[in-house]
Amino acid sequence: MKVTCNREKLLAAFQTAAAVAPQRSPKPILQNVKFEASGDIPMLIATDLEVGIRVNVNGVEIHTPGTVLLPVGRFGAILRESNDDSLEIIADPQGTLVRGARSEYKLPGENPAEFPTVASFNEEKFLELPGRVLHELIRRTLFATDNESSRYALGGVLLEMTADHVIAVGTDGRRLAKMEAAAKSAGGLTPSDQPTIVPAKALQLIDRTLGDDDVQIAARANDVLIRTPRATIYSRLVEGRFPKWRDVFPRRPDATKIDLPVGPFFSAVRQAAIVTSEESKGIDFSFAAGTLTLTGRAAETGQSRVEMPVTYDGAELGITLDPKFVADFLKVLDPEKTIILEIKNSEGAAVFSTDDGYGYVVMPLARDR
Repeated sequence: MKVTCNREKLLAAFQTAAAVAPQRSPKPILQNVKFEASGDIPMLIATDLEVGIRVNVNGVEIHTPGTVLLPVGRFGAILRESNDDSLEIIADPQGTLVRGARSEYKLPGENPAEFPTVASFNEEKFLELPGRVLHELIRRTLFATDNESSRYALGGVLLEMTADHVIAVGTDGRRLAKMEAAAKSAGGLTPSDQPTIVPAKALQLIDRTLGDDDVQIAARANDVLIRTPRATIYSRLVEGRFPKWRDVFPRRPDATKIDLPVGPFFSAVRQAAIVTSEESKGIDFSFAAGTLTLTGRAAETGQSRVEMPVTYDGAELGITLDPKFVADFLKVLDPEKTIILEIKNSEGAAVFSTDDGYGYVVMPLARDR
């Protein structure tokens, strides 16, 4: 194999692929990125056996086709530290030579044939949606997942796909985020009886490869394939029983709905949370005529009281919530937008919603915390 590569373009692609390779593994070969320069589009491939990626590489001139394994740490450092615009890579069974204008590195070689296969996207039935829409689906649900839970299904985002829309749901058992978006199907896609729970690591990787161009998603029995213009990503699905999320959204026609501006509300939450602690982390949200009062207190750190005007003229109403959970929701929204908060009493869940298909449920804390 002999190729000449634009260093910056190769670095960008290599960093994306290298994010998948494990730092430690009983299979050392996985700590490499496979560089295939044998087809129409040169490609970098990496996997940890649970998640895999195939990244297209631009700016490559192929002199002699071939395949080479590149060690993540050493080769990544060469790409980062080099000042050359282009690098030449020459590989044979004895090793790999990386050469710049004034630098040269000889790296030991491994057999590319021993590297695990990473699936290509060859599906005929898939869902298609704009990359910016998938970005919002991930951004608005991933934060609510829980990788520390013994309930493995909570460590991923549930994707429910139909012929014309997709629903993404993330939960850790104490709060739940749900986002809906329009999509279009190809090949006669039909809803699956099996849950498609995509692990957090795969979603983070997908998000890094997204642009505004359309993305294809194909869910299979045990895995999912996502194709973006830059890359194809493979991931095994998270096993386990996902909560019946529709039951979490309470049906309360008699609940109070209050409009809240995102920017001022987020600022008030951050201010009130300053004095909270891990032992006393709740904030009291108290609504009275025209005013929302946020109160925090902790024996070791003091008290806070923050007021903001609201368009509310009903009876006094209050609920105690974890400010982190509220802030996590608000930080993924446009500060100029307005949300709706639905509450019934201090014991029931708080339900936040937007006008673009986003819903968020937070369980209250006990007032005598």
